Amino acid sequence: QVQLVESGGGLVQPGGSLRLSCATVGSIFSIYDMGWYRQAPGKQREVVASMASGGSTDYADFVKGRFTMSGDRAKNTVYLQMNSLKPEDTAVYYCNAYRQGPIKTYDYWGRGTQVTVSS
Repeated sequence: QVQLVESGGGLVQPGGSLRLSCATVGSIFSIYDMGWYRQAPGKQREVVASMASGGSTDYADFVKGRFTMSGDRAKNTVYLQMNSLKPEDTAVYYCNAYRQGPIKTYDYWGRGTQVTVSS
């Protein structure tokens, strides 16, 4: 069982920055694809950024150039650095760990952390 715990959310003004953290139990980066998703009220959950088990990252168009995903293997933690935040970035942000095994799919979620961008 993979456990994911997000932290770092909060209230920030437009143009500000936040860094989200997702702490995991055990070393899973080498075998799981990690992702950050968000869900705003009344909207579907959407992918924000992803990091493959090999380390490559990808970003949704609406955060490219503003958000950066990284991982610290020694701390078993992935991060989402969010800069130039906009009110439309307001959402609950979730960490995800995903792996397609030979027989079953492994798909784990954290409980989320609230990010509110408002003046």
